[in-house]
Amino acid sequence: MNREGRLTVHVLDTATGRPAAGLSLSLFRIDPAARSPIGTWTTNADGRCDAPLLHGAALTAGVYEIVFDIAGWRVGEAGFYDLIPIRFRIADSAAHTHIPLLLSPFGYTTYRGS
Repeated sequence: MNREGRLTVHVLDTATGRPAAGLSLSLFRIDPAARSPIGTWTTNADGRCDAPLLHGAALTAGVYEIVFDIAGWRVGEAGFYDLIPIRFRIADSAAHTHIPLLLSPFGYTTYRGS
């Protein structure tokens, strides 16, 4: 069986009960000597990116960090968070790694999704 790994995100605004559309996020690869940028995306109307952040051969085992630009998304609104960084490990590059982010003005939760 040939599995193609992929990295996806889904952001939900729990204060409104709606997807977090238009939220910018950046992905970095973390190596012992460097934090290397991979790319920047913006969530669509469903709070997801239109394509995986990484997939296939581009997704390798290692440590990554996604930084969600909460202040840029909540322009002019009350909120506590500026940026939310989530650092995680990918051990199986052939698996689907899904990072959900549930956020509100004064709290957030994340977990390894499916």
